[in-house]
Amino acid sequence: MKMRQPAAILTALRQAGFEAWYVGGCVRDTLLGRPVHDWDITTSALPQQVLALFGHCVPTGLRHGTVTVLEDGATAEVTTYRADGAYLDGRHPSQVTFVGSLAEDLARRDFTVNAMAMDDAGTVVDLYGGQADLAAGLLRAVGEPSRRFGEDALRMLRALRFSAQLGFSIEAETSQAIDRCAPLASKLSAERVRDEVEKALLSPRPQAVGEMAARGLLRAFGLTVNRSLSSLAALPPEAAVRWTALCRVYPELELSTLRLPGRLARDAMAAARINRPADRVGWKQVLAQAGLEQGRLAAAVLGETAAVEEILQSGECLSLRQLAVTGADFPQLHGPALGIHLQGLLAHVLIHPEDNRREVLLTLVPPNAAGSF
Repeated sequence: MKMRQPAAILTALRQAGFEAWYVGGCVRDTLLGRPVHDWDITTSALPQQVLALFGHCVPTGLRHGTVTVLEDGATAEVTTYRADGAYLDGRHPSQVTFVGSLAEDLARRDFTVNAMAMDDAGTVVDLYGGQADLAAGLLRAVGEPSRRFGEDALRMLRALRFSAQLGFSIEAETSQAIDRCAPLASKLSAERVRDEVEKALLSPRPQAVGEMAARGLLRAFGLTVNRSLSSLAALPPEAAVRWTALCRVYPELELSTLRLPGRLARDAMAAARINRPADRVGWKQVLAQAGLEQGRLAAAVLGETAAVEEILQSGECLSLRQLAVTGADFPQLHGPALGIHLQGLLAHVLIHPEDNRREVLLTLVPPNAAGSF
């Protein structure tokens, strides 16, 4: 969802005597004419000064100088100018130092296209050639790329994710540094990797995930080769659908290792194993056995959504709950025998939906040991 520009926050900071600029991705997307989903402001004001200035604040990251401000119906993350200390764990700076200039703050950022600042009049501060790289469609690290990736290995995945979202190429030295620094990705948390992979999957170029694998960035999750994912671009840009499609291409991927929600992981991996049924009855059997969510995911990946939705709209019996009889109608059967009988009735009405009537089902003989008539 596009977010309202928080001009009132920028204005209030400046009227209070502080420097304040839009910074990072919101500047990049504004210059590209893309919707802005998150607004970030960098300022000379210290976090406590920001908290004192605005009535509606959330101290979301005081240790790193960040306060989320809600003002005049808009929201922005406001962060004090800062410089990062050494990244001893390849993920977090060992310390954060608040600094006095915008230039020092921009120097710590990942890519030139994300290292620009802008005021509410549209004046851009661009110290690293970000505008030229936007025009050329290039992703280039700020400063020495191996140093940037050594500070935070997630930046390598972000490079490929931005490339997928924006359709940009990765500048040669930056790309070479990704290959050199790829082993550092093993230090990353599964949650951070998952978020970058999902954003790439949902982009117009989901094949970037295959490149992540081929370049060694997903080795910790068992993915080491580039398999074709270009067909995923034609699928609905829904997380569950594209994770399912990814599991069809990479059946060795265990989604729980990426810390996906348990239900989503189970449904996507199970749906990925469903083969295309031969006919309408086959799809009904899939829905009966796998359930509605897994059946719909499989149908979306296989291009059969219309066929499955027609079945669902038909109101035909697809589960024991929809049978015209219940276990109480067969008092002579108990335990497993009753279950086999009901499953057999369901198997029958999947093929013969017109027989899902109590008077008909009561006359059918019990199923054989295979559970079918």
